[in-house]
Amino acid sequence: MSEHVWGRAAATGIGSMPGTDAREAARIVTGVLEEFPYLPELPARGPGADLIGRTAGLLVELYARLEPSGWRVGDAPGRDTRRARSWLGEDLDALEEFTQGYTGALKVSAVGPWTMAASLERRNGEAMLGDAGACRYLAESLAEGVRNHLAEVRRRVPGATVVLQLDEPSLTAVLTGRVPTASGYRTHRAVDRAVVEQALRQVVEAAGEATGGGPVVVHSCAPGVPFALLRRAGATGISFDLSLLTERDDEAIGEAVEGGTALFAGAVPATETASGGLSDPAGSVMGVRTLWRRLGLGPELLARSVVVTPACGLAGASPAYARAALEHCVRAARSLANDPE
Repeated sequence: MSEHVWGRAAATGIGSMPGTDAREAARIVTGVLEEFPYLPELPARGPGADLIGRTAGLLVELYARLEPSGWRVGDAPGRDTRRARSWLGEDLDALEEFTQGYTGALKVSAVGPWTMAASLERRNGEAMLGDAGACRYLAESLAEGVRNHLAEVRRRVPGATVVLQLDEPSLTAVLTGRVPTASGYRTHRAVDRAVVEQALRQVVEAAGEATGGGPVVVHSCAPGVPFALLRRAGATGISFDLSLLTERDDEAIGEAVEGGTALFAGAVPATETASGGLSDPAGSVMGVRTLWRRLGLGPELLARSVVVTPACGLAGASPAYARAALEHCVRAARSLANDPE
């Protein structure tokens, strides 16, 4: 099995950080995660810095504006699109400042096509998910937007190997027909798995073209992550909340590891807990070791196959906890290499 671009015993974050200061967020992320930093997202700044609005600003020839019900397709780029692009530009400026001369793996995020389809409204107020043609157009627009975004990141940090993370928290709901309609009384029909896979592959391939074959990680903090589907779509890694795994996931996870897929294990709480939770790095990844033994996987694969992350984004944490959680991820990842059993 070949090494991943982020190396062994790696740790990184998911995406969001608390606060509104882009320079401070970039300073913390690049300082703590020296070997695998990421472009921070700061949703506390407001509309356009949120998960959906940020990616809506990347779309090509498809524009969105903010309505009381959420983000909705518009006819032309308006102030909401301009705000989203401005926030992203500020984030990129800060990242560029703190990555001068950097030559390792660098992760950036965008919302995947199916969470966007479930969240972005058509003009009639219903999600794009309810219109197959709209979903295809959205995937094409997103693929081109991702291609442009990654090219810009490579221009600003030329020594980095850029890793794309596609955030797909709604993917399982899309596959199981659990995305509600605008009225809330019905749900959208489940989307065929082959259609879901094709749209994901389209964005994954666009990312590869922009980065010269750089890895793509798909993140979902929901239960029931479709590991096999994501692997078929071309994902190099799959990011998930470790606490939500069940034994029903074992076979798919074992096949993923043996096939060379990286597991981004969300093992560290994303917000403060009553018990603290950051006193024992090795204990934080005990669930990974337990999974490994249950699957009969070789311990030598642990540090090579697993990247340690928080369970989800850190936007809801205090600034002090967010930094401590990232530092804890680094120590927990090293414990996998130093004490695989």
